[in-house]
Amino acid sequence: MLNIAVRAARRAGSIINRASLDGGELRVRSKQANDFVTQVDSAAEEAIIETVRRAYPDHGFLAEESGAEAPQAETVWIIDPLDGTTNFIHGFPQYCVSIGVRHRGALAHAVVYDPGRNELFTASKGRGAFLNDRRVRVSKCTRLDEALVGTGFPFKELSRLERYAGQLKKLMQSSSGVRRAGAAALDLAYVACGRLDAFWEMGLSPWDMAAGALLVLEAGGLVSDLQGEQSYMASGDICAATPKVLPALLDALRG
Repeated sequence: MLNIAVRAARRAGSIINRASLDGGELRVRSKQANDFVTQVDSAAEEAIIETVRRAYPDHGFLAEESGAEAPQAETVWIIDPLDGTTNFIHGFPQYCVSIGVRHRGALAHAVVYDPGRNELFTASKGRGAFLNDRRVRVSKCTRLDEALVGTGFPFKELSRLERYAGQLKKLMQSSSGVRRAGAAALDLAYVACGRLDAFWEMGLSPWDMAAGALLVLEAGGLVSDLQGEQSYMASGDICAATPKVLPALLDALRG
């Protein structure tokens, strides 16, 4: 199943790379304020679903552009064909394909593929996390004041901006630095491989988090919602960090 996910992600990545290089005009449509979709998103998602359906015709899909097709299925593929669409539109090279596989309610497989850098992050439950077939672990950071922390703005829920601004101020004061790159799945993959020590964001969708969360867990990190519970896939609010940093991150965000 992981091999099929990798094949689907690479196929979608090829579509994204061709579009980024050919210089053709992007057809951009606004789904809501600050949330965009292009024909590349749609083509990449169709390629992923076609690849998976050929191998597993009875599986369900929860995908950003086409929505839930069969969420009641025992196995559901949770797909973001192009996480970081706004970055892609502007030629800012921070975007990825994200594919998570949920089996009987639990995350089982994950692929996050950065087509621009040809970096393939993969994980299967109980088998560790990998970057281009090399085992990766979260960093050894143990202190929030030494941590580089990733974040994302709540751009879909501007009503929460004031709360987020307070969190950002607190983290800028209590960490060694805060970065906002604009692709949550890739941020979570960076926590898994040690490029970031922690990450938090509010108002995400399941396809933004599914693959990245499993990557962090399989790399030895911890993932929770802002209360330290496990409802992040439902609430959309997520924190991920090294085991020693997560409690301090949660304290700072609550404060």
